Amino acid sequence: MHIVYPAVVSALLFSIGVYGVLARRNTILVLMSVELMLNAVNLNLVAFDVWLADRLHSGQVLTLFVIVIAAAEVGLGLAIVLALYRNRRTVDLDHLRALAEPATATGPEQEDLGAGGLTGTARESPQPVNVAAPQGAAEERRTAGGGEAQAEGGGGGGQAVRRERGTL
Repeated sequence: MHIVYPAVVSALLFSIGVYGVLARRNTILVLMSVELMLNAVNLNLVAFDVWLADRLHSGQVLTLFVIVIAAAEVGLGLAIVLALYRNRRTVDLDHLRALAEPATATGPEQEDLGAGGLTGTARESPQPVNVAAPQGAAEERRTAGGGEAQAEGGGGGGQAVRRERGTL
C-alpha cells in the first residue's frame, strides 16, 4: 500500500476535526471533533509504522496509548458537560464563556450601582439565630467576634460558635 492514501485521509479527517472545533457551538460536537482529530493522528501513526516496517511496532503501541487517553478524555469531558448542563441548562459554548454563575435573582435584592447600568446584589450579614444555649454562651459569642463586628457587617463569628455546638 502506498503511504499517500492514508496520509490524505488522515489530513482530511484532521481538517474536518479542526473545522468542527472552531465552528461548532455545541460542546458535545466539539468533543466529537477532538476525537476525529485524535483518530486522524492514530491513522497516521499506524500507516507510518507499517510503511517504515518498524520491528518494535512503536507507532501501533503509541496508538493504543492515544486510544486509552481518548477514552478517558471522553469520559471526563462528558461528565463536565453533564455538570454544566445541570447548572446552566445549556451546552452552548457561547453561553458558557463566563465563569460566574448565571444571575437568576431579580427583585428587591438588586441595587443599582449607577456606573454604566451595572447592577449588583446587596447582601446583608447573617443574623444570629436565637438558640437556647448553656450558661457562658454569650461570653463565647463575644469572644468569637459576634458582637459589634457583626453589626458592622464584618463578623459572622456567631455562626462559627453555632457550628462548633452543632446547632446550625
